[in-house]
Amino acid sequence: MTATPEPTPPCPSPPAATAPPPADPPLWRDRRFVLLTAARTISVLGNGFARVALSFAVLALPGAGPGQLSLVLACQAVPQLAFVLVGGVLADRVSRSRLMIVADLVGAAAYAGLAAMVLTGHAPPWALCSLAALAGTATALFSPAMDGVIPLLVPTGRLQRANGLLRVGMNSSMLLGLALSGVVVALVGAGWALALNAASFVVSALLIRGLRLSARVRPRASGWSELRDGWREFAGRQWLWVVVVQYAVVVAALNANAGVLGPLATEDGLGGARSWSLIVAAQALGTIMGAGLAARLRVHRPVLVAVLATFPAALPIALLAVRAPVPLIALAMFGSGIAADVFGVLWATTLQREVPEAALSRVSSYDWFGSLAFAPLGLLVAGPVAAHLGVGRTLAGCAALIVLATAAALLSPQVRGLRAPRPAPGGEAPDGP
Repeated sequence: MTATPEPTPPCPSPPAATAPPPADPPLWRDRRFVLLTAARTISVLGNGFARVALSFAVLALPGAGPGQLSLVLACQAVPQLAFVLVGGVLADRVSRSRLMIVADLVGAAAYAGLAAMVLTGHAPPWALCSLAALAGTATALFSPAMDGVIPLLVPTGRLQRANGLLRVGMNSSMLLGLALSGVVVALVGAGWALALNAASFVVSALLIRGLRLSARVRPRASGWSELRDGWREFAGRQWLWVVVVQYAVVVAALNANAGVLGPLATEDGLGGARSWSLIVAAQALGTIMGAGLAARLRVHRPVLVAVLATFPAALPIALLAVRAPVPLIALAMFGSGIAADVFGVLWATTLQREVPEAALSRVSSYDWFGSLAFAPLGLLVAGPVAAHLGVGRTLAGCAALIVLATAAALLSPQVRGLRAPRPAPGGEAPDGP
């Protein structure tokens, strides 16, 4: 039996061509992304002032010395580690933008109080330590919330570009803040420099207010239960905890170099503070270029590339150990700055892609906690070890720790094998200024 053919229209029209999807507008036209970038750029500029101003402010007080400065800085650093897990739980329970506003206002109050005490000359040690601890607590609340905000503003396919552009602004601002901090302290005094930092936090809070992100609606559990859920998300990803363990060692070695060993090495025949300032500035300039490069970098295995980008951090430390010429050390620090922000952008983007949004801030808080776990220890033991073994040998040991920890991380199959999703057809629109 012959099948009857289907009737055809008298004038068949040609098949319509499939139009490519419209390109997304540049991120700089996204109002909320611009608000977030402006907020971070301004507050990081203020922090650049504060890094220098706080040290000079404490040392300028009657009867203050290195011991009191160390105590104040420790009181600021310890709450950042102690409360970052609390910050992660809160950021996954409430509106992340509102938590960031609260943290900014707490930081503003802390630095305003420090500024007032310095300007009036009435600064009891317990009050200095209390306000420094309050500033550290504000950072612990802000950081996990900040890590969880970007995926709420930017589509998944544009996260890497957004992280890179955000870091370009922040790194440029930090470099400018550090460069101008000495001038500001010299012209108006450390107290007013601290007041400028407090004002930068207020401006940041006002800008973040424009994000207006709502809290997720989900069943409420106890804080401990949510912390355990976050731990399961963290521990269930081998690539994640392996790199965090790696960076616990790497950050300790880098802290020892930046805080103690580098200044000691340059003081001993390499030009002192002027040479160390050049070396640090070269690294800061490298981070700006690294963030810009990472915004456009396309890699199939982002965690593998991020881990490989850690190796260059050992080179300037090794060159310091053998007392290489300062320009060569500065060039190596410039390269390590580029590599550091390639790591930072790829790592942040992978975290935002792979971890469920509802748990992202808690997982980020475990990342912060683990990566910074040995940072105070690096500062604590660097001086005594250098006194016993010598600065050169201690620097060589730090470089070796970075290389060994990074090589060990590469043994993880997930670190080597985790792949990025393929980009959507049509690519991304360029994100120029």
